[in-house]
Amino acid sequence: MERFADKVALVTGGSRGIGLGIARRLADEGARVVITGRDTDSLARAAAGFGEGRVLTVAGKSQDPEHRAAALDEIADTFGRLDVLINNAGTNPVFGPTAEIELAAASKIIEINLLGTLAWVQGAVAHPRLGFGEHGSVVNISSVASTNPTPGIGMYGVSKAGIDHLTKTLAAELGPGVRVNAVAPGLVKTDFAVALYEGKEPELAAQYPLRRLGEPADIAGAAAFLASDDAAWITGQVINVDGGILAVGGRA
Repeated sequence: MERFADKVALVTGGSRGIGLGIARRLADEGARVVITGRDTDSLARAAAGFGEGRVLTVAGKSQDPEHRAAALDEIADTFGRLDVLINNAGTNPVFGPTAEIELAAASKIIEINLLGTLAWVQGAVAHPRLGFGEHGSVVNISSVASTNPTPGIGMYGVSKAGIDHLTKTLAAELGPGVRVNAVAPGLVKTDFAVALYEGKEPELAAQYPLRRLGEPADIAGAAAFLASDDAAWITGQVINVDGGILAVGGRA
């Protein structure tokens, strides 16, 4: 398929895991892809897996306004347009009871996961040379923890619940020029989530109706659909991609 031929996509936090899986899927379907991340070495390794001329990397912290501005300017200078924004950058620096979380850590989670998502959308829509406000598609990466409290990662779930509502709010405000949707993964096998499943994958997988944990490619397929013209009349939706865990009352 070439659903993204002649289109440009930005994937934040795209150097590994779910972000990299989405970036590869979009590139495989014809997009020119820009990936951001904090670490230049990780970005270089990620870029090596793309075809020549298919990927541009921009290093920096997602919560840094100067990084966001530089990334969007570089996209404008290189490609002259932006069609797809995948908000994947996120963090969860703590594990434990929400009632005991240090407020500085809680603030960091909200700043990066929720406010960072909003800031990328604001920057893309307002940029004078990208045309994103007339033809853009946003896909935010949420989590099933946004609707189903999960021990140990409570504040992360709170930030993702905010993303769910932000997705619907922006969809209502930015149409018809921009569509805004979200994907809410269950437990996906990435370095980010390894502490949640390492050493207990068979027991966890048995709780899922599909009897396995997720892979980045599972999320990439859903994100690519929502970003594409196949979803041209879909906006303001949060799609659970969770192997059925919510259907049986399970937790993330």
